[in-house]
Amino acid sequence: MKKLILGLFMTVLPALALAAAPGVPLDTMEADHTNKASLQRGAATFMNYCAGCHSMEYARYKRVSDDLEIPAELFEENLIFTGAKIGELMEIGMDKDQAASWFGNAPPDLTLVSRVRGEDWLYSYFRAFYKDDSRPLGVNNAVFDNVGMPHVMVAQQGLCAVPPKIGTNPSVDPLSGNVRGTDICDDWAIEGSMEPGEFNQAMYDLTNFLSYMGDPVKVERERLGILVLIFVAVFFIFAYLLNREYWKDVH
Repeated sequence: MKKLILGLFMTVLPALALAAAPGVPLDTMEADHTNKASLQRGAATFMNYCAGCHSMEYARYKRVSDDLEIPAELFEENLIFTGAKIGELMEIGMDKDQAASWFGNAPPDLTLVSRVRGEDWLYSYFRAFYKDDSRPLGVNNAVFDNVGMPHVMVAQQGLCAVPPKIGTNPSVDPLSGNVRGTDICDDWAIEGSMEPGEFNQAMYDLTNFLSYMGDPVKVERERLGILVLIFVAVFFIFAYLLNREYWKDVH
């Protein structure tokens, strides 16, 4: 028994230490797997800007196409650039050894990244790149220090000359109704084609899509969970009445 308790303690201890460790302030976001339009936009962003280096080899194009209600022909024509068929796994053509020599490490598979990192971390990370000439690729990240990934959406966001202000979510001015805090950078080294609020929305959609990929059955699971709870509640009523009928003559 003592060995069992000790083993359980040693298993939980690293998680407790990680939870207690101070982290980088993050912006928050609420994933919504029922928002098909957001998921579709996020899928388009991923396939156009991320899928060249990052695979999702635990998922199939067909499943994503069906879940996001994108016709298979349209998905295959506009969102698959490797020549793969709609029923194949979402793999990439980049050789991992070559990628490791280019970037220092091979770009990770992103199928489950939202479950490993969390949606808040991803949403903050995508928006936190800034100019750093000391780094090999000329950029760093306020959430992931000494990052080895280039800022692939620099044309859209631009490039901040200083570390951006992450952890200060946009808020609504109670007097004017205007949204404040959408621009997280005070000094832009490169101007982007998108307005700050527009880019934030694009990164929300991308994070929402990655959240869906990490848990594609979430909506169905929650729907079934509600039905199960309703069944249990109804069953309890009949079980109670039956129990009372059995025991009513017992003194």
